[in-house]
Amino acid sequence: MPQMRRTLLLPASGHRQRRLGLKKNYYPYGDYLREIFGQKVYKLSVDAGFSCPNRDGAISRDGCIFCDDSGSFAQTHSTALSVEEQVRTGIEILPARLKAQKFIAYFQAFSNTYKPVEELRKLYGAAFCDDRVVGISIGTRPDCLDEKKMELIAGLKFPQLEFGLQTIHDTTLKLINRGHDYETFERAYRIAKSYGIKVCVHIILGLPAETRAMMMQTVETLADLRVDGVKFHVLTVLEGSKLAQIKPPPEIMNERDYCELVCDMLEILPPTTTIHRLAGSGLSSTTITPEWVKHKFHTLNLIDKILEERGSCQGARHKVI
Repeated sequence: MPQMRRTLLLPASGHRQRRLGLKKNYYPYGDYLREIFGQKVYKLSVDAGFSCPNRDGAISRDGCIFCDDSGSFAQTHSTALSVEEQVRTGIEILPARLKAQKFIAYFQAFSNTYKPVEELRKLYGAAFCDDRVVGISIGTRPDCLDEKKMELIAGLKFPQLEFGLQTIHDTTLKLINRGHDYETFERAYRIAKSYGIKVCVHIILGLPAETRAMMMQTVETLADLRVDGVKFHVLTVLEGSKLAQIKPPPEIMNERDYCELVCDMLEILPPTTTIHRLAGSGLSSTTITPEWVKHKFHTLNLIDKILEERGSCQGARHKVI
């Protein structure tokens, strides 16, 4: 039988801010990086030409219903450039505008462990072409990893994995054509942690047929796992995605409901879990709905306002096992 859990009510937000020196009522990933490296660190998006087993036929050719042709890539650079060229280009552009001096190479598009180990070794190694690259973040699927790949990643400088879990519910994972189940994620997560690799987990709120209770169960599970980081997304309909072809179109969360739900989730996450993203930046050219995702800072300000109105913070209702 599972162990009984007791609820630990953490200190009020003001106390937590003084203890951690935070300006927010949650723990931003950027603040965590500043604590580690002593200054602001910027992520450089890299497209290394990976594919995905959910697109190339290994699992399916349809892909997840929410994914467009870019594979969730920010399209900062031309994919015609090598990894080294993309990193050097990013380093040249960002310092002039942001006074950036330290960077993390973010392998973002598609499944960035979906190649043989020796090819991965070369691609990841190319990202460290400049001494100012202090770490690497690798976005991938849990079914695209094995022990040898984990060992390789663990040997890199400041390695992090980002898993697009989206939900813990197998019925939803099947509905969105994810191509793996929750057990596959948990197995990969535990192996990564055994190698000392930091793990950030992506979740999508408002997936088809998911109730509010189901979404809360996803975050409660991540809280129990004490994941290192979380990225929040709202279900977004993009041009070129399978989701855009569904008739009638799926019901999409409004901004207020999304922000209230995110605040509820922040309250149950451990205060040590870093928040990589609270709201996405919808690309106007490809986003069909919701319109409000194109106004990221309005959403972030609303989340701040709700937490302040509640007198609450991340971890306020975290349950300690």
